[in-house]
Amino acid sequence: MTNAYAVQEAASRSAVQIDAVFLFITVVSLFFFFLVEGLLIYFAIRYRRKKASEDAATSDVTSNLVLEIVWVLIPSLVVLAFFAYGYVVYRDVNTPAPGASDINVTAQQFFFEFKYPDGRMEANELRVPAGRPVKLIMTSRDVIHGFFLPDFRLKQDILPGRYTYLYLQPDKEGTYDIFCTQYCGVGHSTMRAKLVVMPAEEYAKWASVGKVAGAALSLPEKGKDLLAKSGCLGCHSTDGTIKVGSSFKGIFGREVHLEGDRKVTADEEYIRESIYDPGAKVVKGFPNIMPTFKGRLSGDDVTAIIAYIKTLK
Repeated sequence: MTNAYAVQEAASRSAVQIDAVFLFITVVSLFFFFLVEGLLIYFAIRYRRKKASEDAATSDVTSNLVLEIVWVLIPSLVVLAFFAYGYVVYRDVNTPAPGASDINVTAQQFFFEFKYPDGRMEANELRVPAGRPVKLIMTSRDVIHGFFLPDFRLKQDILPGRYTYLYLQPDKEGTYDIFCTQYCGVGHSTMRAKLVVMPAEEYAKWASVGKVAGAALSLPEKGKDLLAKSGCLGCHSTDGTIKVGSSFKGIFGREVHLEGDRKVTADEEYIRESIYDPGAKVVKGFPNIMPTFKGRLSGDDVTAIIAYIKTLK
C-alpha cells in the first residue's frame, strides 16, 4: 500500500506505516458494520410479525451467558488488535534511526527557523538528503506552535521552554508542505514552510557551498566557545576528569544517577533543564551549588552547547 488517502502522497516510510494502520482499522470496522447491520436487517425481516393471530407469547429468556461472552470478547479482541498494531507503528515512528542527523528547529510568530550542524541557518525551508534519517530537535521562542508534515503523516507540538522531537525518514525526493497546526496569533494561517528532499549528491553540494560561503562557526564550535566564555569549564571537564561538577565527556545519551535514587537519561531536555534550573536534577555525589544561566544563555546558545556536548564521546 502506498496511499490510503488517494489524494495525499505518502513520501516516507512513516506515511506508509500510518496509512496501513488507518486502512486496517477502516476495513475491519466496515466488515463488522456490514455484518451487524446485515444481521439486524435479516432478523428484522425474518422474524417480523406477519399476522395479528401470531401474537403468541415469546419464550421467557432473561440471559445467555455464552452469547454475552461472545459479544463482549470479540469487540474487545478487535480493539486490542487496533491498539497493538497502532502501538507497534507508533513506537517505530518515534524511535530515532541509527546515524540520524540532528537539525534544530525554532518556531516563533510566524515562521520556522532551521539550524544545521555546520551553523547554517535557514528560514521556512528545510533541506534534507533522501534516504537518510533526520532527527528534528524543536523548541519555541514564544507560544505553542505545531509542526505538521501531511505527506509524512507526522505532527508534533513545539513548546516554549522545552524540547520536543520528530524523526524523519525521507524516501522520495520532492518538495513538501509544512504547516503550523496550533493557533499562534493573527498570522497563524501564514506560518508555512517547505521540506525539500534532495538527492544525496545534490545535498552534499548544497551543504559544501554553505561551508565555503559562510563565515559562521559550526554549532559544536560555537558551543565549545560558549562553555569557555561562560565559565562552565571551571567546574566541568571535557576529558573525563572529575572536578566540582561531573564531566561532559560521554554524558549525552547516558543514564545519570541523581540524588534521591532517581535516574534520568542525559538527552537534550535534561541538559537544557540543568543549565536553566540546575537544582531540579542534581547528580548523585556532587554538590548542589551550580548557579542558573537563565537570562545569560539564550535558547540558541543552549542548542550550540548541546551540539558540542554530543561530540564528546
